[in-house]
Amino acid sequence: MTVPPYQIQELITKLPEYLLQGIQIRCGQALGSELYIGCSNGELMRFALQGGSTGKAESYTILSRQSVPNDKQIEDIVLLPSISRALVFSDNQIHFYTLPSLDVVQLIKPIRHVITFAVDQHHLKRPAPPASEPLHHLKPVDFCVIKRNSLAMYSLGQRLIYQKEIPLPNSGTVACRIGSSLCIADKNYYNMLNLETAEIFPILPLNQDGDAPNLPVEPFIIPTGEDDFLVVSWTGSNSMGLFLTPSGDPIRGTLTWSQHPTSICLDLPHVTAILPDGTVEVHNIDSQSLAQVIPPPSDNGPVDRTRLVSSVLGYIVPSNQHSSKLRKVPVNLERSPAIKSE
Repeated sequence: MTVPPYQIQELITKLPEYLLQGIQIRCGQALGSELYIGCSNGELMRFALQGGSTGKAESYTILSRQSVPNDKQIEDIVLLPSISRALVFSDNQIHFYTLPSLDVVQLIKPIRHVITFAVDQHHLKRPAPPASEPLHHLKPVDFCVIKRNSLAMYSLGQRLIYQKEIPLPNSGTVACRIGSSLCIADKNYYNMLNLETAEIFPILPLNQDGDAPNLPVEPFIIPTGEDDFLVVSWTGSNSMGLFLTPSGDPIRGTLTWSQHPTSICLDLPHVTAILPDGTVEVHNIDSQSLAQVIPPPSDNGPVDRTRLVSSVLGYIVPSNQHSSKLRKVPVNLERSPAIKSE
C-alpha cells in the first residue's frame, strides 16, 4: 500500500473572535515552535506551540498581536533566523522586526516604494546561531528590492547597508534570488538577471496561448533548493512547470497541471499546487509523476485553500499522540535482598 506524502492538519484550532468577523489571514510563516501570521487589517500575530494537558492535544496559541504602521494589509513575512530578524511587507514597504519577539528594529527605517523583494535563498537556509555567538560575528543577509524602474541591493545585519542599484525598465512583479542570479517576472516574461554584471535576458513567456495572448497569467518562481528555479507558464490547454538553471537552461523534466495553479510551493522531492477549484496536487519532481491528489474542501468545510507556504527550516506540528498513548500501567516492585556487611 502506497502511503501519500502529506496529510492536512490544523495548526491553530481556535482563532481570535475578530478574525471571524471579515478580517482575513493574508500570509504566514513558521519556524520551530512558532507561527507568524499577517492579516488584512495590518495585524501581525505571533503564536507558539503549547503542550497539551492530560487528554488534550498540543496546540498553537497566541502570544502577541500588534499592527504595522497605517494598519495596511500585510502581504508577506520572511524570517531570517540567522540574524534574528523578520521582514514584513505591507503597503509597498518593508518593515524590520526582531525574532522571536517581533519588536520593531528602531534603528532601521522601512524601505519604501517596494513592488516586491527577494532574499538570497542561500542566506535563508542559515540556522539560528547559538546564544553565545557575538552579534558582530553574524553573517549579513543579502536581498534585492524591486521598484518601479530599478532594483536595489541591500545587506542586512545589525545595520541595513545599501549596496547598489540596477536599472530595470520593465520592473517586475515576482522575483526569486539564488546567489548572484535573480529570476524575475514582468508583465509578459520570466527573465534571468545576473546581479554582478546587470545582464538580463528573457527566458519564457508567462502566457503561450496564441488564441488568447492578452490573457493575464499569474507568475510563479519557486526555488528548488538546488540552485535552479521552477517557473510556470500557461500553454492554452494546461500549465507547464519548467526547471531552469541560472543560465536559463531547462533541467529535470516538465510538470503539468490541467488548470493554472493559484499557489505553489516546493518541499523536495515534491511540488505542491492548489488549483482554482481548491484541489491540491502533489508531484514528485524526480519522476514528474502525480504522487497525491487531495480533493477540494466541501461546501461546509471550515476554510478555503488560498495559499501554500514553505517553511525553509521547518516547524513543529502539534500532536495528541503523546497523551493518547500514555496510560497508567501497574508495575510490580521487587524488594532487593539486604546486603550483609562482614
